[in-house]
Amino acid sequence: MADRDSYKAGVPCWVDYSAKDRHAAADFYERLFGWEALWEPDPAAGGYGQFTMRGRRVAGIGPQFNDAMPAMWNSYVATDDVEATAEKVRNAGGQVVMPPMEVFDAGKMAGFLDAEGAFFLVWQALKHPGSQIVSEDGAYCWNELNTRDEQKALAFYPQVFGWEPRTDPGYTEWQLGGESQAGMMPMPEGVPAEVPPYWLVYFAVTDVDASAVRAIALGAEQVSPFVDSPAGRLAVLRDPQGATFALITLVPHRAEG
Repeated sequence: MADRDSYKAGVPCWVDYSAKDRHAAADFYERLFGWEALWEPDPAAGGYGQFTMRGRRVAGIGPQFNDAMPAMWNSYVATDDVEATAEKVRNAGGQVVMPPMEVFDAGKMAGFLDAEGAFFLVWQALKHPGSQIVSEDGAYCWNELNTRDEQKALAFYPQVFGWEPRTDPGYTEWQLGGESQAGMMPMPEGVPAEVPPYWLVYFAVTDVDASAVRAIALGAEQVSPFVDSPAGRLAVLRDPQGATFALITLVPHRAEG
């Protein structure tokens, strides 16, 4: 069990889903992970909701940021100063596509494209710290950049978050204070050229094979074979609305949070 109530700057802290059909997406993930979707009653929230397990927040869900964007899982990184992070993004060659904004009394957020065009967000917490359960069955556990230009990413993210790369053949782990926070790998073969670089969200499950079968029965499609990695056995899937996500059964030391 890995409960969290705070995140230091530079640590991925929250994931949410931008949906074409929020209620259909919520039904899929509730049935897959056993989550409960709670919708914000205030119209000013724009139809945003949050998924919970054991009464604690694990992820969010809302409408698409704009009509041109597909359904997708979004990754947020904690920051102590949204405006300062936006300036670092600009200086590192990225773009600010969602200027810093306050989200009621929950916190502040902003959205960016990195130097190659991968979309990500940052979160400056006030009353909402981020994901309150991580790295256990049904909870978010990892973010991974799929990129066609690793050198651009290696120049960009250390400037923005202070991450240090630890690179092995074919894979990079982004570290902060000596602890791995996220990953990076070359874009898989077969991905269409028009697909931009993207951050892939991983969810921990106790049995990845059984969870993949359940996801497929609910309308998902498995887009890669099962892989036995040093972190655990994993699979990449596409949900019924077309959003890509990954499932992984973490090896014990990775599941300790």
